Amino acid sequence: MLNTFLRPFCIPILVLFSLGTFPARTLADDDWAPGIQELYRLDRLPTLRESVEVASISSYDRTGGNNDGFGGQYSYVRKEKDGLVLADLKGPGVIYRIWTPTPTDDVMEFYFDGKRQPAIKVKFRDLFMGSHPAFVRPLVGYGAGGFYSYVPLPYEKSCKILIRAEKIQFYQINYATYSKDMAIKSFSSEPTDEYLQHLEKAKALFGSYGTDISSFVIPPTGKVRRFRSGNTLKKGEPVKILDVNQPGRIVGIRTWPATALAGKGRDIVLRAFWDGDDEPAILSPAGDFFGYGWGEPAMKSLLAGSADGINYCYYPMPFDKSARIELLLEDSSNTNQAKVETEVLFVPTGRKENEGKFYAIWRRENPTTKGKPFTFIKTTGHGHLVGFIQQSQGFESGGTYFFEGDDQTTIDGRLVIHGTGSEDFYNGGWYDVPGRWETGRSFPLSGCLAYKKHLGRTGGYRLLLGDAYAYRKSILQTIEHAPTGNDLLNDYCGLTFLYSKQRPDCEFKLPPPADRKVIDLERIVFATWWNVPIYAFSYRDTTLTKAGEKFDDKDVRFLSLKAKGNDWFGHHFICFTCELPVAGKYKVNLDVIKGPAQGNVQIFMDEAPVGPVVDMFADKRQRAQEEYVGTLDLNEGQNNLLFKIVGKNKKSGGLGLDLTNIICERLK
Repeated sequence: MLNTFLRPFCIPILVLFSLGTFPARTLADDDWAPGIQELYRLDRLPTLRESVEVASISSYDRTGGNNDGFGGQYSYVRKEKDGLVLADLKGPGVIYRIWTPTPTDDVMEFYFDGKRQPAIKVKFRDLFMGSHPAFVRPLVGYGAGGFYSYVPLPYEKSCKILIRAEKIQFYQINYATYSKDMAIKSFSSEPTDEYLQHLEKAKALFGSYGTDISSFVIPPTGKVRRFRSGNTLKKGEPVKILDVNQPGRIVGIRTWPATALAGKGRDIVLRAFWDGDDEPAILSPAGDFFGYGWGEPAMKSLLAGSADGINYCYYPMPFDKSARIELLLEDSSNTNQAKVETEVLFVPTGRKENEGKFYAIWRRENPTTKGKPFTFIKTTGHGHLVGFIQQSQGFESGGTYFFEGDDQTTIDGRLVIHGTGSEDFYNGGWYDVPGRWETGRSFPLSGCLAYKKHLGRTGGYRLLLGDAYAYRKSILQTIEHAPTGNDLLNDYCGLTFLYSKQRPDCEFKLPPPADRKVIDLERIVFATWWNVPIYAFSYRDTTLTKAGEKFDDKDVRFLSLKAKGNDWFGHHFICFTCELPVAGKYKVNLDVIKGPAQGNVQIFMDEAPVGPVVDMFADKRQRAQEEYVGTLDLNEGQNNLLFKIVGKNKKSGGLGLDLTNIICERLK
């Protein structure tokens, strides 16, 4: 619904102009302190952080292996007679994020400032469910396999977290430490009216993700001018969607329709220049900037994404003298032109001395480097990271094992954050398990762009507010592309959002368009024994089971169909829904188990056989791979592949089909 974001206008397109002003909601700085206000004072997001340390405690494997919580031996800092101490922090400081994919009903206790009685007692699971008065939704939540809390827990002198359990598994706790003169008061189980007012504003903001939140981004007393234009992008001709020559800040960018920026070419580029710089501060494929996954809208977060057919970004972007934002359809594009409408929200309040400028840096490593993690950003300077978007793809169908890799953050020369797995970094957990990370999901600060095992693709996003990664000298943000040793080669794309006092000194250039486009696998494997959707199967006298056997000392899993007699409408059948990345002519093969009770199989389309009859009989059970069943013209997206048991060998004792994989190989 366009009106979610836009008021109706009767204006000509193809003209850039101001649409007037309106007052911002007033926000006072008098009572500012780190903590709950950081969750809704988005106008302060560019402000350079006053923390002296940003760090995390997690259950990562200290030996460098992949036992990041499975065994539990690294899931505490020490044992006490009453349980496990998960954190013992010295203040003043604030805990900003708690995450786990493995909550339990064991009681967790929070002790502040050395007191003998806990200020908070809550079941580990209930910390995320919204049932405890201190941990309220939507500041806490769960989904995509993970459980998260963004309720800030400030402590003046210390904070100890104890769980009354013999064992827990995965967890991460992000926190920041501040100087002694910072006015931080410890969490109270009896909140003040002032705290509750802040809490309500934070809840209102988090509950508004995917809508217009620009009122939270506008600085006090600021007034917004709206610049809206309708644009026809032509090859090689930059189109300005904002060009102002005065101090100010951007508080919103919108483009629509979202389909205008879609496509696998990544050939429409978003660029932004601050204060007359020759080099852009934002340089990214436009779709990826708004959280597209492999060329399609995929993200709906608090500060950036797509909703109701509109792309949006509400990161505040202050500058000193001038700003220019433009879209460019590259010369090498296969598209001659593209039409897109845009709106930029501008406030004539210049950058403050203690604010950084906004930067967005897109990187791709294809392939990644063996033995070295993927690098989001490596730079010197003074600033803080506030967001990440990642798209990852393996070179072979059927696996995303590379997503076991850990994130690592080195700030001012010290490794201070070590994660427990890639989907964990994005507040998820247990990828490739139904009901968890296996589908695209969006939450205010994190989510899964998509999970497609058969295409070897997965990706996520995470935005940082109070938990921003602040640095004063340098920062290195990486993520591994294998469980250990970075020994799996992949195709990784990463976008980093940050504020910096100086221009980051890392490489900003985009690779050529040919090196940016989405690569579609030509050979797609659908593992029927795991989670390939079954569209339909026989209406009677048929059973389906998932089973496994050992062949040549190797465990082989398969989906087993056993039938007898005839179905109501003829031959027994099973139909699978197979998603393909691109339309074309595909050779279809099967990996099966042949045996003495198997039938004859044939593939059908529109009730006509479109391939040979394949005899699955064998005197003894044995694996058979790459059994050819036909060549078909298939569509991009979902295709229903129908297999019928059209009879059996005279020696066969049954009408069985034991199927491991369907393999679709695109022909050139």
